[in-house]
Amino acid sequence: MNYIQQAYKGVNEFWMFLITSVVVSGIFVINFIIYLLVSKEDMEALYESAKSIPANTSLVINLVPFAFLLGLLFLLVKFMHQRSLLSLTTSRLKVDWSRILFSFILIVILTITSFTVAYYMDPSAVEFQFNASKFAVLFIISIILFPFQIGLEEYLFRGYFIQQIGILVKNRWFPLLFTSVLFGIAHSANPEVAEMGLIVMIFYIGTGLLLGIMTLMDEGLELALGFHLGNNLLAALLVTSDWSALQTDAVFKYTAEEANTTALEILIPVLVFYPLILFILSKKYGWTNWKDKLFGKIVEPPKENYKVLD
Repeated sequence: MNYIQQAYKGVNEFWMFLITSVVVSGIFVINFIIYLLVSKEDMEALYESAKSIPANTSLVINLVPFAFLLGLLFLLVKFMHQRSLLSLTTSRLKVDWSRILFSFILIVILTITSFTVAYYMDPSAVEFQFNASKFAVLFIISIILFPFQIGLEEYLFRGYFIQQIGILVKNRWFPLLFTSVLFGIAHSANPEVAEMGLIVMIFYIGTGLLLGIMTLMDEGLELALGFHLGNNLLAALLVTSDWSALQTDAVFKYTAEEANTTALEILIPVLVFYPLILFILSKKYGWTNWKDKLFGKIVEPPKENYKVLD
């Protein structure tokens, strides 16, 4: 059974899908409503007021809700949909931790390398602000809480939504595209969007598409989990700015008062680095049959091939 077909192992009444989606994704819905209703001036005032909260305290406040929501998603899948968390994670017989580690290391190496090259080419807009005691606290908070944050986003968007929408529409391409756009919309209230404009949405949607392709081609969430964790940890630990979603005591800080990121700098990761990452992963794990895995149909397997509970 492929990854999307894992959903057939559970009970899939449509009302269950609606309840789980609304309850668990509430934090993203609220953020999007705020983004739509609040004026740009009020949003900027809100971001400014948030800066008065100590960085590590603010980070904890932002990340703790993800732990509760992830636990809630797991409970609803386990007891309402009556299927295992393994079926939500992967089509393999057990979680492949080596895949999580590999994609984590891959994005860490690529991110640090690209940042180092950019820093040595032009260090004028970046300030070294390392403070050992503050960074130690940040590091502890990050390694404890970020797994919950990325866990919720991956298990919700690339896990629950891709699987449940996939068995509803009976294909792969629609849940892939839909969840990628949804992932972008969920980040639309981030201050980067207000600072740099809607072009940033290309990056968010492109990232959602990358993670979705990883999930469908590899038939599991492991690669997406590792990549997302590595990306978000470095976003908190390596570099921060006054206009980023994460205000942290990172090693470096962009000193520019406004973001001067160009459209090209936003498009390069999506159009250059993301295809490179997919190429590396495809060679590492021997991905084939791309057309069927990304655009193929979803067929309910014979009843004898699965059971309600693993």
